[in-house]
Amino acid sequence: MWVGVDCGTQSTKVVILDPDSGRIVAQGQRSHALQEGANGRREQDPLDWVAALEGAFDEALTTSRLDPRRIEAIGVSGQQHGMVVLDEAGVPLYPAKLWCDTETREHNAALIEALGGEAGCLEALGLVLQTGYTASKLAWMREQHPERYQRIASILLPHDYLNFWLTGEHVAEYGDASGTGYFDTRRRCWHQDVFAQIAPELDARRVLPRLIESHEPAGHIRPEIAARFGLRPDVAVSSGGGDNMMSAIGTGNIAPGRVTLSMGTSGTVCAWSAQYPEGCDPQVAAFSASDGGWLPLVCTMNVTSATTRVREMFGFDIDTFSAQVASAPPGAEGVQILPFFNGERVPMLPRAQASFHGLDSRNTTPANLCRATMEGASYGLRYALECMGPLGSAARQIRLVGGGAKSPLWRQMLADILDLEVVCPQVTEAAALGAAIQAGWCLRQRDAQGEGPRSETLKALCDRLVALDLTTHTQPQPEGVAAYRKGYADYRALLASEHGIPTGG
Repeated sequence: MWVGVDCGTQSTKVVILDPDSGRIVAQGQRSHALQEGANGRREQDPLDWVAALEGAFDEALTTSRLDPRRIEAIGVSGQQHGMVVLDEAGVPLYPAKLWCDTETREHNAALIEALGGEAGCLEALGLVLQTGYTASKLAWMREQHPERYQRIASILLPHDYLNFWLTGEHVAEYGDASGTGYFDTRRRCWHQDVFAQIAPELDARRVLPRLIESHEPAGHIRPEIAARFGLRPDVAVSSGGGDNMMSAIGTGNIAPGRVTLSMGTSGTVCAWSAQYPEGCDPQVAAFSASDGGWLPLVCTMNVTSATTRVREMFGFDIDTFSAQVASAPPGAEGVQILPFFNGERVPMLPRAQASFHGLDSRNTTPANLCRATMEGASYGLRYALECMGPLGSAARQIRLVGGGAKSPLWRQMLADILDLEVVCPQVTEAAALGAAIQAGWCLRQRDAQGEGPRSETLKALCDRLVALDLTTHTQPQPEGVAAYRKGYADYRALLASEHGIPTGG
């Protein structure tokens, strides 16, 4: 049995995969609190992640009555970009600042300027720094909490921290490391000169974790953790990765032409590439994948978070909200929204606010406002796909995950807006499944060393273990494609008039 752990913003999930049958035989989940503050502060206590992992793992084992000694490997997926700083004893010095924290936007702007603007960032790092990345969080801590900053002995990402708790090892893999802002995504190494500009008093060789390949285990489980869950002492903990990298594996997105699109609180669009992706918009994060390739990615901040805001404003439950959307025509009778309730990452508008447009005495109805919000969030995802240039143009199928993917109405809307077929995987917890598959891959790579050809590649594992839910397969409809072609043009015109974003693309 292989275990996948997904530590997200709202909860930690655990799945146990039987690799012979391809079935998820056990699941568990525990929530953890988000600490929100003024000026865009979004933080969590790393110890809450540990407690949630323990609770979710206990639930999975208890409800399934599975013998824990059958477990061979564990893989961890974590929310990207979060900053976990530890002292010499391995104790967190400060709550983890998360991917959605925008308190450090001025620090990010200063770092971009120090590196020579977009061109300098691309030259040094292979991507342009974003406010959500770890780099600006570290610069913020240096300024705001100098005493704690001086005590930093280790800087980890959320999944690195859980790997540390499981194994005692300070390691990182290329995929998640790509989102720190001090990792060279072309050469796949820490960029020590960039790190020195961010944190000149800290020694990168001492505080940054050792980098490992995606197929390498992070280590073996610590004896006390094995005893806690009744596991064998030789259980391998894989390299793991960021949630987007693990979702790509969990949706089988490790080959050209496929795109994984996550419709959660935020939205992510990622495509796979065998080489460093050239020809993309600078807003595309040219991350490494957690399978040896690259995973160029675009993140938008407002998807189900936007629809939830409007739904709750009217006091609708999810079914009523969906009925309201369905009752309004495509285009919402001219009502449009720029749904930037949380600012926006792509396009890079961290200070932006949401705004409705085209309202008059005839079309200002709950149904139109609800539909316009769903459409506006979807237009943002099309914008993201277009930013990928040739990789976006080569897309043949969208694999959907996340809460929004459960809606047949939203799936059809997205198929029409993108003019592409969409389909959901059978296992909706794609990041946790991807972590479990990667754990098995790492285990088999380790066991095959020195024994001739490796028994099963990651692609073969994905082909065998990632199944699609054909009941969700949705083709674009000509009428919808035509209606949304105009709607998207109007959306781009709004971006231009309100925020100066060029209409081309």
